[in-house]
Amino acid sequence: MTDDGHGARAGVRAGIVATGSELLTGRITDRNGPWVAERLGELGVEVSHLLLVGDRGEDMAAALRFLASDGVDLVVTTGGLGPTADDLTAEVVATATGRPLELDEHMEKVVGDIIAKFADRLRWDADALAAANRKQAMVPHGATPISPAGTAPGLAVPPHPERGGPTILVLPGPPRELGAMWEDALATEPVREVLARTSPYTETHLRLFGVPESEIAATLRDVGERTDLAPLEITTCLRDFALEVDLRHAPGSGKAAAARDAVVEEIDRRHGRAVFSRTGQTIDELLFDLLDGQVIATAESCTGGLLAGRLTAPAGASAHVAGGVVSYSNDAKADLLGVPRELIEAHGAVSPQVAEAMADGALARFGATVAVAVTGVAGPGGGTDAKPVGYVCFCVRTADGRTIARDPVLPGSRGDIRERSVVLAMHLVRRVLTGE
Repeated sequence: MTDDGHGARAGVRAGIVATGSELLTGRITDRNGPWVAERLGELGVEVSHLLLVGDRGEDMAAALRFLASDGVDLVVTTGGLGPTADDLTAEVVATATGRPLELDEHMEKVVGDIIAKFADRLRWDADALAAANRKQAMVPHGATPISPAGTAPGLAVPPHPERGGPTILVLPGPPRELGAMWEDALATEPVREVLARTSPYTETHLRLFGVPESEIAATLRDVGERTDLAPLEITTCLRDFALEVDLRHAPGSGKAAAARDAVVEEIDRRHGRAVFSRTGQTIDELLFDLLDGQVIATAESCTGGLLAGRLTAPAGASAHVAGGVVSYSNDAKADLLGVPRELIEAHGAVSPQVAEAMADGALARFGATVAVAVTGVAGPGGGTDAKPVGYVCFCVRTADGRTIARDPVLPGSRGDIRERSVVLAMHLVRRVLTGE
């Protein structure tokens, strides 16, 4: 990335090493690496590598050597700080930075006090407890310990005193603990010295729904034919069935800002109706805000309560979610939502007419201001020529009569169809509430 084309931006580069043999077997998906990368990006740090290594000292050491040889300024490790024999991160980092491990008596007491709260109740072995406590309080000479959110302290380790190298930030593996310790980690002197050499990127985050990635790729190619996009970093990603377009550049770069504006203007011109967020907000976050002052109810068949689960996931959802009905059977549709049985017999349980009646039933049953209904054929069986697998009927209706209804055929497996149905239903609610 350049600054107005006048040479390379110095910047700060980082590498992330997520440790744990369970990450390599596929039993657990690494959540820490992407989270740390996103946080570092917000600070203006360019993440060049995200490595997964097992709980083997030689592999961890090789990862650190590779990152040091690549010239990164900062390495963030996650995991391997527990009390067991395969928790080797502190030892490996100490060796890599030429800093012998020393007992930090204050941290020994901090960890000991935390463990003691559980020791009596769980009847832990006293000798094993003392050994575990001591192991977790061993700190590389000159490193700054970071108070634990669980039982494992973190470490901010300066470069090797003679040969230099990266600063290494060592954090625990459990995502909850890592997140809770993040701000304290950034406040340590070794990390502050690295971050002082960078500044946050200028970022623009567009979110689109209903546009394939190939169309955005074509739009970007066309913009690039008449505008130099080199100073601009552009990433596109399909997540939660929405297309994310992220633009970032060095602060104060007029050339990059002009390129960004050209991209945004062309996306607006070609796909403006599909842009539902210009701040990076997810559909969940947008709906939470849009439902302020509203009362929503759900009536679900093929999604089996997944939509209500999404709507009630955020804290504070009780202010606007009245409730929902999972009316999977025809009897449930009739008895719980008041859908006329003759309507089901005439049009079938999966039909626009029944979806509309389900929405009316949810409005009435919960006294809601807006209701959303979903009924469909999720498969893998049950489809017909007229109503194939993936055929899903939606109806969003407000108490004052505004209505949006759709009945697309959605692609994918049973799980895909159910998840796509939830996301599409949320976007239809958004469109009703915004008047789009």
